[in-house]
Amino acid sequence: MNKQYGWYGLLLVGLGVALAVYLDRPRLKRAGSVAVSAALGSGDSTGYQRAYQPRPFYFPDDHGPHPEFRNEWWYVTGNLADAAGRQFGYQLTLFRIALSPDPPAGDSAWRTNQVYMGHFAVTDAANGKHHTFERFSRGAAGLAGAQATPFRVWLENWQLSGTESGAFPMQLQARDGDIALNLTLRAGKPVVLQGDRGLSQKSATPGNASYYYSYTRLPASGVMVLNDQIFQVAGFSWLDREWSTSALGPAQSGWDWFALQLDDGREVMFYRLRHRDGSMDSFSRGVLVDQDGQARLLRWDEVNLQPLGEWVSPYSGDRYPAAWRLQLPSENLELTVTPKVADQEMRLTVRYWEGAVAVTGRAGERQIQGQGYLEMTRYDPAASQH
Repeated sequence: MNKQYGWYGLLLVGLGVALAVYLDRPRLKRAGSVAVSAALGSGDSTGYQRAYQPRPFYFPDDHGPHPEFRNEWWYVTGNLADAAGRQFGYQLTLFRIALSPDPPAGDSAWRTNQVYMGHFAVTDAANGKHHTFERFSRGAAGLAGAQATPFRVWLENWQLSGTESGAFPMQLQARDGDIALNLTLRAGKPVVLQGDRGLSQKSATPGNASYYYSYTRLPASGVMVLNDQIFQVAGFSWLDREWSTSALGPAQSGWDWFALQLDDGREVMFYRLRHRDGSMDSFSRGVLVDQDGQARLLRWDEVNLQPLGEWVSPYSGDRYPAAWRLQLPSENLELTVTPKVADQEMRLTVRYWEGAVAVTGRAGERQIQGQGYLEMTRYDPAASQH
C-alpha cells in the first residue's frame, strides 16, 4: 500500500471482510474477489480521530500503531536480484483495521476491536510468475499486533521488526508454503514526510487525509526461497507508512500510484487520483527525492501521465494500462514505466493490480534507468468504458 492513497478503499473493504473472518470464514472464501471500485464508501467514522492538520512526528513512537485512527498500514515493496542477475519483486503489506473506536471489555484474551490483514506477493520476472497470498487475524492472543519499542508489527509468521531505538535495521520475514522471504533493510536516506509536513490531503472534505511518511531507498539483502530453490538476493526496497480515518471523495473513482527508484540516485513518487470521467483530481500529489535525501513536493499539474496500451486480465476481465509515460517537465525528466510481468493482478479478497516495474527514459540529455512499484485500481470493464 503503499501505498499511498491506494489503500483507502481497500481498508474500508477490510472492515466488512474482518467481520466476516470472525463470523463465517467459509462464507468469506466463497465470496471471491471484490473490485476495489466497489468499496469506496466512506463508512462510519464516528468516534475515530481524523487527520485535519499537520502534526509533529515522533520516532520511534510513530513507527508503532495509532489505534485512535480507523485504518493503518505498513507497506514494503522492493526489487531484488541474485548474483546471476535473476530479478524478483516483492510486496509485504500489513494492515491494522479497527472494528470499533472503543476498546473491548477485558474479560477475554481473545476479545479485541482490532483486526489485521496481510498481503504478500512475489514476482519471478524470469519465469513470468506472480505469486500472491493473503491472511487475516484478530489483534489478540499474540496472533497479530504492532508495537513501537522494540519495533514490531506481525501477522502470525509475517513480520517487520527493528530494535529498541528504532525501525532500522529492519528485519522482514514472510513465508507461505514453499515461498519465503527473509531480508534485512537499512535506511539509505532520511525519512520523507509526504504532502504538507506529513499531512496528505486527499480531497476538499476536511479530514479526508492521512498522516503519511516514507523511506524511499532502503538497501536490502537476504534470502528468497522459491519452490525449494534458495537465492541470495540484494536490491532496494521502499517503505510507506500511513494512518487515517478517510475515504475517497464523491467525485473520485480510483488511483494510480508510482514509486520509482532511478539509477541516478533519485526517487519519484506520485499518486494520481482519478475522477469518474478519467481525468486527474487536483488533490493528486507526489514527491521528488534527490540524491542527498532532500524532498520536493510535486503537485498535480507538475506531472504528465499517459497510459500506453492495454492489458486485459484473462481471469477478471479487468482492463489496465499496459505501460505508462511519466513526464516531469520542470526537471526535464521523461520516463517509461513498464511492468516486469504483465499479470501482477492481486486477485485476493480485494482485487487490484500491483507489481514490479522497469523504468527507462531520459533526464535532460542523459539516458536513465530504474525500477519501482506500480499500483492501479478501478480498471474493471465498466470503468474502462469512459
